[in-house]
Amino acid sequence: MIENYEHLLDNIKRIHFVGIGGSGMCPLAEILHHEGYEITGSDTAESDTLERIRSYGIPVTMGHFAETVIGADLVVYTAAVKSDNPELVSAKEHHIPAVERCIMLGAVVDKYKDSVAVCGTHGKTTTTSMITQIFTMADFDPTAVIGAKLPFIGGNSRVGKSDIIVCEACEYVDSFLHIYPAVTVILNVDEDHLDYFGTLDRIKESFTKFAGQTSDILVVNGDDENTMFCIDGMAEKGKRIVTFGFGEGNDFRAEITGESSVCDSFDIIRSGQRIASVKLAVPGTFNVMNALAAAAATITMGVSPEAAAEALGAFRGAHRRFEILGNPGGITVADDFAHHPTELRATLTTAMSMGYQNVWAVFQPHTFSRTYTFLSEFAEVLSIPDHCILSEILPVRETNIYNIYSKDLAEKIDGCVWFETFDEIADYVTQKAQPGDLIITIGGGNVYMCAHKILDRLNP
Repeated sequence: MIENYEHLLDNIKRIHFVGIGGSGMCPLAEILHHEGYEITGSDTAESDTLERIRSYGIPVTMGHFAETVIGADLVVYTAAVKSDNPELVSAKEHHIPAVERCIMLGAVVDKYKDSVAVCGTHGKTTTTSMITQIFTMADFDPTAVIGAKLPFIGGNSRVGKSDIIVCEACEYVDSFLHIYPAVTVILNVDEDHLDYFGTLDRIKESFTKFAGQTSDILVVNGDDENTMFCIDGMAEKGKRIVTFGFGEGNDFRAEITGESSVCDSFDIIRSGQRIASVKLAVPGTFNVMNALAAAAATITMGVSPEAAAEALGAFRGAHRRFEILGNPGGITVADDFAHHPTELRATLTTAMSMGYQNVWAVFQPHTFSRTYTFLSEFAEVLSIPDHCILSEILPVRETNIYNIYSKDLAEKIDGCVWFETFDEIADYVTQKAQPGDLIITIGGGNVYMCAHKILDRLNP
């Protein structure tokens, strides 16, 4: 297997994607298709992303078969694909190079002069979406790779004609270390993915290395101690440091002006001067910080403050980021991707401030290791809403060596109940909720399926 991407795309005509419908795969396939490469792919389940891929004339095989890679010059796969996958085995037998998706992302990003990578433990998708919308509305014509659908562009990717690419850069298993951007946005550095990193120090080491791979500008959260630790000494290495935050010492500062507890208005202050005012349509103080980060990055790269503020005001959110799905019978149903205690606190605090009669939080714990490591923290933040319902833990890539179960978490939360299936959860919450209530499904897995079951029951 190839371990780096130097000259990766030289003399390549046909590229085959194993799992082409994945949120991280389809943007790369789309970009490379528009650059003139012949693209083929395979997947195991139909999806909206596959429909989008097929609309470009890209052939997709349902299922994984050895013969589908024959004739390809390069195979791309995700970390979730097992080594015994028939297509990977066939690629090896036919001496076809195969690379993980993160390496291909690095190769694609390297083709753009003005590359922007957005990293951080929390807020990557929203901020990447905001930056994409700002550049697009300001006529900078960016290419974009986003970790979720952005309704404004009709998907999670965009192919532009400029030298700008915006991409979401994930730290898990050091994936972002395959990217060498011109501009890096660091939103925050927090404890997560400890199944891989082990310690916060190791996480900080990884972010420090990524910051060092940035060629030009570091746009960083000046309020976050861990982030500032990671960029210590970078100015001496020729990096331009631009800070953002609520603190007085930041280059870009947000000053809340609105009285609403739902969607905040704020002024952007630069060097002591108000340069723009923003009225957000997405809730939460955490989104003020995401918006400020997006403004700091794009304004630094040449967008006018007025254009950035206008685009942020028009931003309506990304898929699964406090996404309102419906309001049947006066009961609001929403869905959110939060799966770490810090994210849950932000989401649930916002939900409780929005004036609903009762907030029903349906949480799907994501991985045994995260649930075990942050058990007390999860119990604390899941006590914020009026009612908490848990599903079973989604194992993802793990086995339960921790002997941890949802009932262990439920026992630490007053009034909490848990169920084995989404059908049981949907039955329970729809029988209990009343008009004026909010039901919000939360988690990094497939709990959105439970949200749709709830909607089905509320819309007989």
